[in-house]
Amino acid sequence: MKWKLNIRREVTVVAVVLGVSFLIAFSERKQDGLICKDIIIELDNIHENHFLDEADVLRMLEGTQSVKGMAFDRMNLRTIESKLKQDRHISDAELYSDLKGNLVVNIELRRPVARIIQPDAPDAYIAEDGVVMPVSDKYTSRVVLISGPYSKRLVEMGDLRKHPEGEKLLTMIRFINKNKFWRAQVAQLDINSLGKVTLLPQVTGQRVEFGKAEDIEHKFSKLMIFYKEILPQRGWTRYDRVNLEYEDQIIAE
Repeated sequence: MKWKLNIRREVTVVAVVLGVSFLIAFSERKQDGLICKDIIIELDNIHENHFLDEADVLRMLEGTQSVKGMAFDRMNLRTIESKLKQDRHISDAELYSDLKGNLVVNIELRRPVARIIQPDAPDAYIAEDGVVMPVSDKYTSRVVLISGPYSKRLVEMGDLRKHPEGEKLLTMIRFINKNKFWRAQVAQLDINSLGKVTLLPQVTGQRVEFGKAEDIEHKFSKLMIFYKEILPQRGWTRYDRVNLEYEDQIIAE
């Protein structure tokens, strides 16, 4: 009986495989000669970043290849996806045909986490994944500002993850954005030519000399001590400058 049961299982597996193969082959035959009737744009934009809309994506799509009215088996969807992803606002692009003969274009947009300010060049955004992308006339994102001589270097990086100093700064920006208090308090990061960061706060008037984007959690812990224990006793406007660079020290002047 056990031997017969195994035979039945093998027959069932073979039947399933043949069935799947038949469906794939049938689907491929259905696609042969199928004409693209319309284009459906789907924007995956859970963070509500309106740098691009459906019309923008459609213009980019039509700029690569006139697909409406074309047979699907003549389209190179992977090539079109690659061209769409050349726009730095786009994190991912996926194209496929639905059962009604429409070309579905699913676009995932990047989320900005910081804005780079340049006095002699266009501003730019740093995305959550570290990619530097241009600003848009359509939408302005309220994020932490980055200024100073180092800004040009950040734009030249293109992707902060590919550079050790850029990766450290990206980690610092993520740390600030994940903490409700620091996200509200830190308005701007001014970075000098050596990569040293000065924090410009929203509420208190002190310039916070943070140093390089290293030992981040420890430095912010020291700054919290300064806010909670020192300023309430000495006065919120007593100090103009706070230095966190030195190990286990808070220097206020």
